[in-house]
This record gives sequence, structure tokens and C-alpha cells, in this order.
Amino acid sequence: MTRVAAVDCGTNSIRLLVADADPATGELTDLDRRMTIVRLGQGVDRTGRLAPEALERTFAACREYAGIIKRHGAERVRFVATSASRDAENRADFVRGVLDILGVEPEVITGDQEAALSFTGATRELTGRADLHRPFLVVDIGGGSTEFVVGDDRVRAARSVDVGCVRMTERHLVVDGAVTDPPTEEQIAAMRADIEAALDLAGETVPLGEARTLVGLAGTVTTISAIAQDLPEYDSEAIHHSRVTRAQVDEITARLLHSTHAERAAIPAMHPGRVDVIGAGALVLRTIMERTGAAEVVVSEHDILDGIAHSCAAGAR
Repeated sequence: MTRVAAVDCGTNSIRLLVADADPATGELTDLDRRMTIVRLGQGVDRTGRLAPEALERTFAACREYAGIIKRHGAERVRFVATSASRDAENRADFVRGVLDILGVEPEVITGDQEAALSFTGATRELTGRADLHRPFLVVDIGGGSTEFVVGDDRVRAARSVDVGCVRMTERHLVVDGAVTDPPTEEQIAAMRADIEAALDLAGETVPLGEARTLVGLAGTVTTISAIAQDLPEYDSEAIHHSRVTRAQVDEITARLLHSTHAERAAIPAMHPGRVDVIGAGALVLRTIMERTGAAEVVVSEHDILDGIAHSCAAGAR
């Protein structure tokens, strides 16, 4: 077995997976999987720079992760950074800080690379399922961007667009430094128009209407699944490969967009770091389902993080 460590650093969260990989098949056995909300992308859409406090939150998480990686004795480590660090003028500060702490240089990957890793992580367990029809449309709703990937056993087309739960919240729902609580109808309409334009852009590359199964990834989608199931707490096993109908997504999105901070925070499965951005993320998912005509979304807890770990294992073989 090869012990690998994968780190996925996005706009809203940073996540770690330490796993043993079978050298023959590449199958992963999780040893440690965790997530920390660091909001690295705080203000990036407005300023074009990573804020000092956002960098420090991220570096603090990296120091914690370095200890975990060392304790497990991972042989190979890969650190991938996505939307926020792609957009930032001062990303060299981020790269230098991560290298100093973890001893590996973060790879600031392109949207297409991000999409391919997400597809691998999300569909590896689904390809043999008789109840799921191909091609898959994998949608990864992140903090700063959303990735669209269509494929069967491999990627056929992919596109990353700059709509994510943090970016949409900061662009449309923040007034005088505070998130509007709840947002106005005008703010929701402006946000939706932005999402629709991004879907037009994605559709130029990815045949959104050809997919037979919609697979949703990342915290927005998994949290919506938890709400749909009325879970008393976040439960990865109950969420992984669950299915949420279009009607459920419509109802939950409306509820989240018209609730207050306190009401959203009181939802048992809601991570505190998602309270202010979950409404925007839900609107992204609902708009995608409307555009594609998907009757349901298959929710996956396995995503780009697993794709990164698979790539580590492949490099060791």
C-alpha cells in the first residue's frame, strides 16, 4: 500500500485526506478526512488580492494538517489550490507560506485541471452502477467557481466558470460590509442573472443537455442533502450517494434565501462557515437543475480531494 496525503484548498475551505492506496487498483482506504473553513477568498473578487487575515487562517490550518500528515507517515503529498489563488495578485505569498509549512509547493491548477480531478473523484464509484445512466454531468459548486464536467468513463468536456457561493454572496449580497439578511428580491434576481450568464458560458463548451445523471459535489450540495433528509447532524454516510429531487432543491433554496442568519444557523447540519453563503450556493444548484432539466441530483462526498489522492497513488505506481 502507498500512503498518500491530498490537500484541496479552495475559496471557502481547505480539506485534507490521508489514505492508503492499493498499488494495483488505486482504491483508497481513508485514514483521516477533514475540512476547515478558512475563507481564503475573502474579498478577492473585489480587491484581486488575498487578505492577510485570510492567509493566516489558511496557514493555521496548514500547520494543523502538517502535524496530521507527519503522524500518519504519508509517503506522497499533493497540495492543490483552486479559484481564489488563481485570481489573486499576491498568490506568491500564499505559495511561499504553504511551502514553508508543508514542504510541498501548492499547485495552482487551471479550471480544466480542477474539473478533471473532480470528475475522477466523483465518478470512480459510480461507473458500474446499473441504476445510473451515462453520461454523467459532474457539477462542483465551490466558493469562487463552479466546474462542469461531462463524461462517461473519462472526461469528454469541461468548463470552469466564476460563480460560487462566496463570490456570489460578496458580489451581490454584501452591503456596507455586511451580508443582507435576508436578501432582497432585487439582489436575488441580480445573482440569478449572473449565474444564468455563467451557464451560457459553460454551455459553449460542455453539452449540458446531453447528461443523463447529474452528480453534485462540495459543501453546498452535501448540506442541501442533509437538510432534505432532516438529519439531526451532518452525517457523511447518509449524505454520500443520496438523491435530492428538483422539488426538494426548489423548496430548500427558497427557504434559505428568505431566512435570517439565525434561522440558517439553527439548521442542525449547517456548518457555521456556510451560514452566510449557503443561499447563494443553493441558487446556483437550482439554476443548474432548471437549465439541464435534471429531475434529481446524486450527491457525492467524494470529489476533487479523492481525485487528488488518486493522482498521488497513480504517480507512485
